[in-house]
Amino acid sequence: MTKIVCVQNFYNVAQRNDDAFIDDLAAQGIAYVPFFPLGGFTPLQSSALDAAAASLKATPMQVALAWLLQRSPNILLIPGTSSLSHLRENLQSSLLQIPPEVIADLDAIGTRPTESTSRRNTVHHGTVASG
Repeated sequence: MTKIVCVQNFYNVAQRNDDAFIDDLAAQGIAYVPFFPLGGFTPLQSSALDAAAASLKATPMQVALAWLLQRSPNILLIPGTSSLSHLRENLQSSLLQIPPEVIADLDAIGTRPTESTSRRNTVHHGTVASG
C-alpha cells in the first residue's frame, strides 16, 4: 500500500461538491489540486464574481484563484497560463486578501454537494498521486 499525497478533482468557487472532502484531506495532511479552477461559472455566478473583483480592484480570475488559496492550506493551484502577462496576473492572486464579507458573498454562489456526491468522495476519488 502506498501513501496518498495528492488528490485532484473538479472544484472552484462555483463548483463546491468537495468542500467536506477538502477538509478531510487537510486533516490528513493530503494536498488537493482543484481541476478547472477558473471555469464553469453560470451568468449569475459570474456577476457575483465580477462584483467581488470590482470591490477588490482585481480581475474576476484573480479573485477566483485567491478564494481557492484562502479556502484551505492544502489547496495547490496549477492555473493555465497562456502568456507572461497572464502569469503575472495569476501570481498577483497570491497577494490578494479577500475580506470575510466578500468571502461570504462568494461562498453563497457555490453549488453544494448532494447526498450521493458526499458518499462518493473518498480518498480513492479523483486523480491520486502517491509518494
